[in-house]
Amino acid sequence: MDLVLPPDALPPRVTDRAFARLEEIAQITGERKALRVAVDGGGCSGFQYDIRLDDPAADDLVLEKDGYQVLVDSVSLPFLQNAVIDFTDELIGARFVIDNPNASSSCGCGTSFSM
Repeated sequence: MDLVLPPDALPPRVTDRAFARLEEIAQITGERKALRVAVDGGGCSGFQYDIRLDDPAADDLVLEKDGYQVLVDSVSLPFLQNAVIDFTDELIGARFVIDNPNASSSCGCGTSFSM
């Protein structure tokens, strides 16, 4: 199945930091898994991100660099148009983060947003 975005929309972009963290995870675990970024209903703002290691599925958009992959399913893709998937390591903790221009507001937890 080919994924088609509106003409003014771009697929999400993955930073070098996020791909570097996937490489670190693979070195630690000895297993190279893809990072899945999905959007589910729920959370305190209406939608929430589901970020986990997973295997590719047939309808996934696969963003790849140096053999490391980030997956976005076809249902989540419209919610993640023009978003940036990054990794941050701050005093409050290390995590993958989404800078999503489609979100009209987000919760302090960083995983919940509304549109």
